Amino acid sequence: MIQNAHNAYNSQDYETAFKLYSELAKDGNADAQASLGYMYQMGQGCDKDDAKALELYTKAAEAKQPYALFNLGILYANGLGGVAHDQFKAHELYMQAAIREVPQAQFEVALMLERGLGCVQNYSEAAFWYEEAAKRGHLEAFNNLGTLYKDDLGVMQDDRKCFICFSRAAEGGLAQGLYNLGLLYDQGVGCEQDHDKALDLCRKAAYKGHEKAKQIIKNLQEDGKIVF
Repeated sequence: MIQNAHNAYNSQDYETAFKLYSELAKDGNADAQASLGYMYQMGQGCDKDDAKALELYTKAAEAKQPYALFNLGILYANGLGGVAHDQFKAHELYMQAAIREVPQAQFEVALMLERGLGCVQNYSEAAFWYEEAAKRGHLEAFNNLGTLYKDDLGVMQDDRKCFICFSRAAEGGLAQGLYNLGLLYDQGVGCEQDHDKALDLCRKAAYKGHEKAKQIIKNLQEDGKIVF
């Protein structure tokens, strides 16, 4: 029945998914509780209700359901659903989800460790969790890990690894990854210097809304160095 609920949700039949998840959640199915909580949080097939989402996530989190732990962390990180804003609690919940291989939780844990939010700042631990998220295809994790390699934070400074990380982020279409890779080509860091490639990457980042890239392209146009 849980698969039927997932199938209905994935096909955007939220009414059916909500009904099936609700029945399963009443029977204590943690996966259904987590999914139903998400529907309440997003207002899918029901009215948006962060308090109800909190209730369901809490029940599912007691069973250590990975995505319930992560989504519960989001509520604490943002002070939603009737809970107080609590970065320490958010970090604790994200960590539990990260250990259970939720990529976005691994990224959030790394970000908090890098910035010292809700925890003691630790660049080497941040690098570890960025790498775990990157292994699972998380584009922002690739980008941020590349920055750590570039700036010698938590890992040995390594231009080649920095280039690889930014390349993976750029290949996935991440605007910041495109911009950062363009900078490497412009400076010849970790790769052969190539100003044309740098400009192409900067233009792609600009098209995706990257503000610094947009300003660079605008300045080049105004100076008559490029036409478009």
